[in-house]
Amino acid sequence: MFIEEVVEVRKGEAAVCKKRFEAGEDFFRGHFPGRPLVPGVILTEAMAQTAGIAAGEPGKLFHLSAIRQMKFMRPVLPESVVEFSATKTGAMGGMVQFQVNARVDGEVVAEGVIILNEVE
Repeated sequence: MFIEEVVEVRKGEAAVCKKRFEAGEDFFRGHFPGRPLVPGVILTEAMAQTAGIAAGEPGKLFHLSAIRQMKFMRPVLPESVVEFSATKTGAMGGMVQFQVNARVDGEVVAEGVIILNEVE
């Protein structure tokens, strides 16, 4: 899990979560030596987990189905506290779409669209 704290949940609609990326995290050793930053794939996964928290309810399981229009505006450095948000923008069948973003000190550092698929 790349979520440490659930700040807010509007069941089935939206969620806000947080994580501090400690300097000792394993992925910093190789990404990048001498100039560590949080990998974009980790930020994307944390946004997908936030979307899952927004979509979830007892007895339902969702898998990541698609990532669209993901943009990374600036690097996220060790010891940063990142706030992740996900807001549902649509649903069809067992698929749910979320607009997601990641912020550091109120500034958007990544944003995009995550689509989750309900697993039966």
